[in-house]
Amino acid sequence: MTRADFTTPDGVRLEYDIAGAGPPVLWMHGLGATLAQPLAVFPDLPVTRIVPACRGHEQSDLGPPEDLSVATFARDMLALLDHLGIARLEAAGGISLGAAIALRLAAYHPGRVGRLILARPAFVDGPSPGTQAGYVAAGRHLEVHGAERGARLFGESSVCRAVAAASPDNARSLMSYFTRPRPETTTALLARLPNDWPGVPAGMIETLSQPVLVIGNGEDIVHPLAYAEALAGMIPQARLAVIPSKSVDPAGYTAGFRDALAQFLGGDPA
Repeated sequence: MTRADFTTPDGVRLEYDIAGAGPPVLWMHGLGATLAQPLAVFPDLPVTRIVPACRGHEQSDLGPPEDLSVATFARDMLALLDHLGIARLEAAGGISLGAAIALRLAAYHPGRVGRLILARPAFVDGPSPGTQAGYVAAGRHLEVHGAERGARLFGESSVCRAVAAASPDNARSLMSYFTRPRPETTTALLARLPNDWPGVPAGMIETLSQPVLVIGNGEDIVHPLAYAEALAGMIPQARLAVIPSKSVDPAGYTAGFRDALAQFLGGDPA
């Protein structure tokens, strides 16, 4: 693995991790996650695996808070590809927020994305404020009450309890925001990203030309399996992989994730 960084055209420094040799695969994290999240589920394949840290993640700059959006992150990924001299990816994909960025790249820049991976999507063809309410509430608690008191109050809230009842893994993820470094970046991200979406309407989703893998799991209130099923049903060349939930079977989740990616990326080149 090699950590490096580059600066976007608007002056924001972003980190990325690159490793391997072979066709380039852009593989992206979820909202608030470290690079360990996508790296943990990526199989050992003969590819050049590129894992960027989006604005406000790891040591990447936040940039102007008003610019935080899926569209901005997608532009950042195009700048990264240009920086690396990559004209066309073998595949672009990611988990949750990463899936949103990948979908926007594939829809608006199809010539640069050979295959598409949408893992645990938190969207279909518009914003999903209902399933994202926990993110917004966590961000408000952190901003108003600070890390320690905010975590306690949020953990006692009806919003957090409802999430925990449906998906313990989602609840753990929400609580992790209170221990994230640079809390000011966390509050900025949670104030804007949860109610954003890829900006790819149904008509564009239905005309995607790339082979697509959609990965979903149950017991996940933030990333409902129904969203993954809907996207797989809308996209002409899509296949759906249903893997175990982290809330029920963490080891099975990782193994199932890796197997799904290996089967999809191990096929004929795009």
